[in-house]
Amino acid sequence: MSVLFEPGNYAEFTFGHVNAKVDGTDAAGFKTGDVAGSYNFGNLAYKHQFNDNLSAAFIVETPFGSDVDYPVGKSVVLGGTSVNVESTTYTGILRYKADNNFGVHAGIRGSRAEGNVLLSGAGYGPLSSYRARLNSSWGTGWLAGVSWERPDIAARVSLTYQSAIEHKFDTTETIDPDGAGPIPRITLAEDTTKVKTPSSWNLEGQTGIAADTLLFGSIRYVKWSEFKVRPKYFSSRPGLQDGLVSLDDTTTFTLGVGRKFTDNWSGLAAVSYETRGSEPVSPLAPSTGRTALTLGASYTEGPLKVTGLISYVKLGDAKIGRQTPMGDVVYGSMKDNSALGIGVKVGYTF
Repeated sequence: MSVLFEPGNYAEFTFGHVNAKVDGTDAAGFKTGDVAGSYNFGNLAYKHQFNDNLSAAFIVETPFGSDVDYPVGKSVVLGGTSVNVESTTYTGILRYKADNNFGVHAGIRGSRAEGNVLLSGAGYGPLSSYRARLNSSWGTGWLAGVSWERPDIAARVSLTYQSAIEHKFDTTETIDPDGAGPIPRITLAEDTTKVKTPSSWNLEGQTGIAADTLLFGSIRYVKWSEFKVRPKYFSSRPGLQDGLVSLDDTTTFTLGVGRKFTDNWSGLAAVSYETRGSEPVSPLAPSTGRTALTLGASYTEGPLKVTGLISYVKLGDAKIGRQTPMGDVVYGSMKDNSALGIGVKVGYTF
Protein backbone atom coordinates (compact mmCIF):
# COMPACT_ATOMS: atom_id res chain seq x y z
CA MET A 1 0.00 0.00 0.00
CA SER A 2 3.03 2.33 0.04
CA VAL A 3 1.93 4.01 -3.22
CA LEU A 4 -0.97 5.58 -1.29
CA PHE A 5 1.46 7.61 0.82
CA GLU A 6 3.59 9.07 -1.95
CA PRO A 7 3.33 12.90 -2.18
CA GLY A 8 1.29 14.48 -4.97
CA ASN A 9 0.55 12.58 -8.15
CA TYR A 10 2.80 9.57 -8.56
CA ALA A 11 3.41 6.64 -10.95
CA GLU A 12 5.76 3.68 -10.63
CA PHE A 13 6.78 0.56 -12.54
CA THR A 14 8.46 -2.45 -10.94
CA PHE A 15 10.21 -5.30 -12.76
CA GLY A 16 11.74 -8.33 -11.08
CA HIS A 17 13.50 -11.59 -11.90
CA VAL A 18 13.83 -14.56 -9.56
CA ASN A 19 16.08 -17.58 -10.04
CA ALA A 20 15.23 -20.39 -7.63
CA LYS A 21 16.87 -23.74 -6.89
CA VAL A 22 14.66 -26.39 -5.33
CA ASP A 23 15.73 -30.04 -5.42
CA GLY A 24 16.00 -33.08 -3.22
CA THR A 25 15.67 -36.86 -3.11
CA ASP A 26 12.56 -38.97 -3.61
CA ALA A 27 11.46 -41.89 -1.43
CA ALA A 28 13.17 -44.35 -3.81
CA GLY A 29 16.54 -42.60 -3.38
CA PHE A 30 16.57 -40.84 -6.76
CA LYS A 31 17.44 -37.14 -7.17
CA THR A 32 14.48 -34.99 -8.15
CA GLY A 33 16.51 -32.51 -10.19
CA ASP A 34 15.82 -28.77 -9.98
CA VAL A 35 12.04 -28.33 -9.99
CA ALA A 36 11.85 -24.52 -9.72
CA GLY A 37 13.83 -22.61 -12.36
CA SER A 38 13.32 -18.86 -12.87
CA TYR A 39 10.51 -16.40 -13.56
CA ASN A 40 9.85 -12.70 -14.18
CA PHE A 41 7.17 -10.38 -12.84
CA GLY A 42 6.08 -6.77 -13.24
CA ASN A 43 3.80 -4.36 -11.35
CA LEU A 44 2.30 -0.97 -12.21
CA ALA A 45 0.86 1.64 -9.84
CA TYR A 46 -0.60 5.13 -10.22
CA LYS A 47 -1.72 7.47 -7.43
CA HIS A 48 -3.70 10.68 -7.94
CA GLN A 49 -4.06 13.41 -5.31
CA PHE A 50 -7.41 15.19 -5.73
CA ASN A 51 -6.97 17.56 -2.78
CA ASP A 52 -5.30 17.68 0.65
CA ASN A 53 -7.62 14.98 1.99
CA LEU A 54 -8.70 12.73 -0.89
CA SER A 55 -6.55 10.54 -3.13
CA ALA A 56 -6.91 7.39 -5.23
CA ALA A 57 -4.65 4.68 -6.58
CA PHE A 58 -4.78 2.03 -9.28
CA ILE A 59 -2.46 -1.00 -9.00
CA VAL A 60 -1.75 -3.85 -11.43
CA GLU A 61 0.23 -6.74 -9.92
CA THR A 62 0.93 -10.48 -10.08
CA PRO A 63 0.46 -11.54 -6.44
CA PHE A 64 0.08 -15.31 -6.85
CA GLY A 65 1.66 -17.86 -9.16
CA SER A 66 3.44 -21.19 -9.41
CA ASP A 67 5.83 -22.83 -11.86
CA VAL A 68 7.08 -26.22 -10.65
CA ASP A 69 8.34 -28.97 -12.95
CA TYR A 70 9.91 -32.29 -11.87
CA PRO A 71 12.23 -33.29 -14.76
CA VAL A 72 11.38 -36.49 -16.61
CA GLY A 73 14.04 -39.17 -16.15
CA LYS A 74 15.05 -38.09 -12.63
CA SER A 75 12.65 -39.05 -9.84
CA VAL A 76 10.74 -42.30 -10.37
CA VAL A 77 8.23 -41.15 -7.74
CA LEU A 78 7.44 -37.68 -9.16
CA GLY A 79 9.21 -37.33 -12.53
CA GLY A 80 6.99 -35.46 -15.01
CA THR A 81 4.81 -33.80 -12.35
CA SER A 82 4.28 -30.10 -13.04
CA VAL A 83 2.10 -27.13 -12.15
CA ASN A 84 1.72 -23.73 -13.77
CA VAL A 85 -0.50 -21.03 -12.27
CA GLU A 86 -0.70 -17.44 -13.52
CA SER A 87 -2.69 -14.54 -12.08
CA THR A 88 -3.05 -10.78 -12.49
CA THR A 89 -4.89 -8.54 -10.03
CA TYR A 90 -6.25 -5.05 -10.70
CA THR A 91 -6.97 -2.88 -7.63
CA GLY A 92 -8.68 0.49 -7.34
CA ILE A 93 -8.37 2.31 -3.97
CA LEU A 94 -9.77 5.52 -2.46
CA ARG A 95 -8.12 7.11 0.58
CA TYR A 96 -9.37 9.86 2.87
CA LYS A 97 -6.86 11.53 5.19
CA ALA A 98 -8.32 13.54 8.06
CA ASP A 99 -6.68 16.69 9.43
CA ASN A 100 -5.60 14.78 12.57
CA ASN A 101 -3.28 12.57 10.44
CA PHE A 102 -5.54 9.52 10.63
CA GLY A 103 -6.76 8.05 7.36
CA VAL A 104 -8.97 5.33 5.94
CA HIS A 105 -8.72 3.54 2.62
CA ALA A 106 -10.88 1.02 0.77
CA GLY A 107 -11.06 -0.49 -2.67
CA ILE A 108 -12.16 -3.17 -5.10
CA ARG A 109 -9.95 -5.90 -6.56
CA GLY A 110 -10.46 -7.84 -9.78
CA SER A 111 -8.34 -10.91 -10.45
CA ARG A 112 -7.79 -13.10 -13.51
CA ALA A 113 -6.20 -16.53 -12.99
CA GLU A 114 -5.65 -19.85 -14.77
CA GLY A 115 -3.81 -23.07 -14.03
CA ASN A 116 -2.59 -26.38 -15.40
CA VAL A 117 -1.56 -29.38 -13.25
CA LEU A 118 0.00 -32.68 -14.39
CA LEU A 119 0.65 -35.52 -11.95
CA SER A 120 3.20 -38.13 -12.99
CA GLY A 121 5.33 -40.83 -11.39
CA ALA A 122 4.96 -43.89 -9.22
CA GLY A 123 3.87 -41.79 -6.23
CA TYR A 124 0.49 -41.17 -7.85
CA GLY A 125 -0.19 -44.81 -8.68
CA PRO A 126 -3.21 -45.21 -11.01
CA LEU A 127 -3.55 -41.42 -11.19
CA SER A 128 -0.15 -41.01 -12.86
CA SER A 129 -0.60 -38.94 -16.07
CA TYR A 130 -3.66 -37.20 -14.55
CA ARG A 131 -4.08 -33.64 -15.84
CA ALA A 132 -6.36 -30.82 -14.69
CA ARG A 133 -6.77 -27.73 -16.87
CA LEU A 134 -8.36 -24.76 -15.10
CA ASN A 135 -9.39 -22.27 -17.76
CA SER A 136 -9.06 -18.52 -17.28
CA SER A 137 -11.48 -17.07 -14.74
CA TRP A 138 -12.24 -13.69 -13.19
CA GLY A 139 -13.10 -13.03 -9.56
CA THR A 140 -13.64 -9.93 -7.43
CA GLY A 141 -12.83 -8.95 -3.85
CA TRP A 142 -12.28 -5.91 -1.69
CA LEU A 143 -9.84 -4.30 0.72
CA ALA A 144 -10.09 -1.84 3.59
CA GLY A 145 -7.64 -0.28 6.00
CA VAL A 146 -6.64 2.50 8.37
CA SER A 147 -3.48 4.56 8.72
CA TRP A 148 -1.75 7.18 10.86
CA GLU A 149 1.07 9.54 9.90
CA ARG A 150 3.37 12.04 11.60
CA PRO A 151 5.41 13.69 8.84
CA ASP A 152 7.84 15.60 11.11
CA ILE A 153 9.49 12.31 12.18
CA ALA A 154 8.64 10.34 8.98
CA ALA A 155 6.37 8.08 11.04
CA ARG A 156 3.58 6.04 9.48
CA VAL A 157 1.55 2.97 10.41
CA SER A 158 -1.05 1.29 8.19
CA LEU A 159 -3.19 -1.81 8.54
CA THR A 160 -4.90 -3.30 5.48
CA TYR A 161 -7.21 -6.29 5.08
CA GLN A 162 -7.60 -7.88 1.65
CA SER A 163 -10.50 -10.27 1.20
CA ALA A 164 -10.34 -13.68 -0.43
CA ILE A 165 -11.25 -13.77 -4.12
CA GLU A 166 -13.30 -16.70 -5.39
CA HIS A 167 -12.75 -17.99 -8.91
CA LYS A 168 -14.98 -20.44 -10.75
CA PHE A 169 -12.77 -22.30 -13.22
CA ASP A 170 -14.17 -24.34 -16.08
CA THR A 171 -12.11 -27.48 -15.52
CA THR A 172 -11.26 -30.47 -17.68
CA GLU A 173 -9.74 -33.54 -16.00
CA THR A 174 -8.06 -36.15 -18.21
CA ILE A 175 -5.76 -39.13 -17.93
CA ASP A 176 -3.48 -40.87 -20.44
CA PRO A 177 -3.98 -44.63 -20.01
CA ASP A 178 -0.78 -45.63 -21.84
CA GLY A 179 1.52 -42.71 -21.11
CA ALA A 180 3.40 -41.86 -24.29
CA GLY A 181 1.57 -44.60 -26.23
CA PRO A 182 -0.90 -44.18 -29.10
CA ILE A 183 -4.10 -44.18 -26.99
CA PRO A 184 -5.40 -40.60 -26.65
CA ARG A 185 -6.24 -38.98 -23.32
CA ILE A 186 -9.50 -39.98 -21.68
CA THR A 187 -11.72 -37.26 -20.23
CA LEU A 188 -12.57 -38.04 -16.61
CA ALA A 189 -14.74 -35.02 -15.82
CA GLU A 190 -15.72 -31.59 -17.08
CA ASP A 191 -17.03 -29.34 -14.35
CA THR A 192 -16.55 -26.06 -12.47
CA THR A 193 -13.89 -25.83 -9.75
CA LYS A 194 -14.28 -23.13 -7.10
CA VAL A 195 -10.96 -21.81 -5.79
CA LYS A 196 -10.31 -18.97 -3.36
CA THR A 197 -7.10 -16.99 -3.47
CA PRO A 198 -6.37 -16.29 0.20
CA SER A 199 -7.32 -13.30 2.33
CA SER A 200 -4.54 -11.41 4.10
CA TRP A 201 -3.70 -8.82 6.76
CA ASN A 202 -0.81 -6.40 6.25
CA LEU A 203 0.58 -4.25 9.08
CA GLU A 204 3.24 -1.84 7.80
CA GLY A 205 5.16 0.87 9.65
CA GLN A 206 8.12 3.21 9.56
CA THR A 207 9.69 5.93 11.68
CA GLY A 208 12.74 8.12 11.69
CA ILE A 209 15.26 7.05 14.34
CA ALA A 210 18.04 9.53 13.61
CA ALA A 211 18.90 12.21 11.09
CA ASP A 212 18.49 10.73 7.58
CA THR A 213 17.84 7.24 9.04
CA LEU A 214 14.56 5.33 8.80
CA LEU A 215 13.44 2.15 10.54
CA PHE A 216 10.70 0.19 8.74
CA GLY A 217 8.95 -3.15 9.03
CA SER A 218 5.84 -5.19 8.32
CA ILE A 219 3.85 -8.20 9.45
CA ARG A 220 1.88 -10.03 6.77
CA TYR A 221 -0.59 -12.83 7.54
CA VAL A 222 -1.98 -14.90 4.66
CA LYS A 223 -4.80 -17.37 5.22
CA TRP A 224 -3.55 -20.03 2.81
CA SER A 225 -5.87 -22.62 4.42
CA GLU A 226 -8.65 -21.00 2.31
CA PHE A 227 -6.81 -22.01 -0.87
CA LYS A 228 -8.17 -25.41 -1.90
CA VAL A 229 -8.08 -26.83 -5.44
CA ARG A 230 -10.62 -29.65 -5.59
CA PRO A 231 -11.45 -30.73 -9.15
CA LYS A 232 -14.51 -32.98 -9.24
CA TYR A 233 -12.95 -36.33 -10.19
CA PHE A 234 -9.67 -35.97 -8.29
CA SER A 235 -11.19 -34.89 -4.97
CA SER A 236 -13.77 -37.71 -5.11
CA ARG A 237 -11.01 -40.36 -4.87
CA PRO A 238 -10.47 -41.97 -1.42
CA GLY A 239 -8.01 -40.02 0.71
CA LEU A 240 -7.85 -37.07 -1.74
CA GLN A 241 -10.69 -34.95 -0.37
CA ASP A 242 -8.29 -32.05 0.29
CA GLY A 243 -7.71 -31.81 -3.45
CA LEU A 244 -4.55 -31.15 -5.42
CA VAL A 245 -2.87 -28.89 -2.87
CA SER A 246 -3.38 -28.01 0.79
CA LEU A 247 -1.37 -25.19 2.40
CA ASP A 248 -0.98 -23.80 5.92
CA ASP A 249 -1.47 -20.17 6.89
CA THR A 250 1.72 -18.09 6.91
CA THR A 251 2.99 -15.06 8.81
CA THR A 252 5.89 -13.08 7.36
CA PHE A 253 7.93 -10.61 9.43
CA THR A 254 10.15 -7.94 7.84
CA LEU A 255 12.46 -5.45 9.57
CA GLY A 256 14.80 -3.04 7.86
CA VAL A 257 16.67 0.26 7.97
CA GLY A 258 17.06 2.94 5.31
CA ARG A 259 19.78 5.58 5.21
CA LYS A 260 20.11 8.76 3.13
CA PHE A 261 23.75 9.30 2.22
CA THR A 262 23.50 12.34 -0.07
CA ASP A 263 20.76 14.39 -1.69
CA ASN A 264 20.73 11.84 -4.51
CA TRP A 265 21.72 8.50 -2.98
CA SER A 266 20.18 6.34 -0.25
CA GLY A 267 20.32 2.67 0.69
CA LEU A 268 18.42 0.04 2.62
CA ALA A 269 18.89 -3.37 4.23
CA ALA A 270 16.10 -5.65 5.44
CA VAL A 271 15.61 -9.16 6.78
CA SER A 272 12.44 -11.25 6.46
CA TYR A 273 11.27 -14.41 8.15
CA GLU A 274 8.25 -16.55 7.23
CA THR A 275 6.90 -19.19 9.59
CA ARG A 276 7.02 -22.87 8.69
CA GLY A 277 3.94 -24.99 8.11
CA SER A 278 3.19 -28.64 8.80
CA GLU A 279 4.77 -31.46 6.80
CA PRO A 280 4.64 -33.20 4.45
CA VAL A 281 3.94 -30.37 2.02
CA SER A 282 2.46 -30.78 -1.43
CA PRO A 283 4.94 -31.65 -4.22
CA LEU A 284 3.30 -28.74 -6.07
CA ALA A 285 4.57 -26.32 -3.36
CA PRO A 286 7.78 -28.07 -2.26
CA SER A 287 9.10 -25.84 0.55
CA THR A 288 7.88 -24.33 3.80
CA GLY A 289 9.15 -21.26 5.60
CA ARG A 290 11.87 -18.91 4.43
CA THR A 291 14.47 -16.39 5.58
CA ALA A 292 15.57 -13.54 3.32
CA LEU A 293 18.13 -10.75 3.21
CA THR A 294 17.44 -7.76 0.94
CA LEU A 295 19.84 -4.94 0.02
CA GLY A 296 18.88 -1.93 -2.06
CA ALA A 297 20.01 1.46 -3.33
CA SER A 298 18.02 4.43 -4.64
CA TYR A 299 19.00 7.34 -6.85
CA THR A 300 16.80 10.45 -6.86
CA GLU A 301 17.00 13.27 -9.38
CA GLY A 302 14.20 15.80 -9.13
CA PRO A 303 10.84 14.00 -9.51
CA LEU A 304 12.49 10.73 -10.66
CA LYS A 305 13.53 7.95 -8.27
CA VAL A 306 15.14 4.67 -9.37
CA THR A 307 15.58 1.84 -6.85
CA GLY A 308 17.50 -1.39 -7.33
CA LEU A 309 17.06 -4.38 -5.01
CA ILE A 310 18.69 -7.77 -4.58
CA SER A 311 17.35 -10.50 -2.28
CA TYR A 312 18.79 -13.81 -1.18
CA VAL A 313 16.15 -16.21 0.13
CA LYS A 314 16.89 -19.38 2.09
CA LEU A 315 13.93 -21.70 1.49
CA GLY A 316 12.95 -24.05 4.29
CA ASP A 317 13.64 -27.79 4.03
CA ALA A 318 10.51 -29.90 3.66
CA LYS A 319 9.25 -33.43 3.35
CA ILE A 320 6.97 -33.69 0.31
CA GLY A 321 3.91 -35.91 0.07
CA ARG A 322 0.33 -35.72 1.26
CA GLN A 323 -1.57 -35.95 4.50
CA THR A 324 -4.40 -38.48 4.69
CA PRO A 325 -6.80 -39.63 7.44
CA MET A 326 -4.84 -42.89 7.54
CA GLY A 327 -1.45 -41.18 7.97
CA ASP A 328 1.13 -39.26 6.00
CA VAL A 329 2.34 -40.45 2.61
CA VAL A 330 5.92 -39.20 2.01
CA TYR A 331 7.25 -38.96 -1.55
CA GLY A 332 10.67 -37.53 -0.66
CA SER A 333 12.39 -34.51 0.86
CA MET A 334 13.76 -31.18 -0.40
CA LYS A 335 16.84 -29.71 1.32
CA ASP A 336 19.33 -26.83 1.10
CA ASN A 337 17.33 -24.74 -1.37
CA SER A 338 17.38 -21.03 -2.11
CA ALA A 339 16.32 -18.25 -4.46
CA LEU A 340 18.02 -15.10 -5.71
CA GLY A 341 15.88 -12.17 -6.78
CA ILE A 342 16.68 -8.81 -8.37
CA GLY A 343 14.30 -5.94 -8.95
CA VAL A 344 14.14 -2.40 -10.30
CA LYS A 345 11.48 0.18 -9.41
CA VAL A 346 11.13 3.45 -11.29
CA GLY A 347 8.94 6.09 -9.64
CA TYR A 348 7.95 9.56 -10.89
CA THR A 349 6.24 12.34 -8.92
CA PHE A 350 4.35 15.08 -10.74
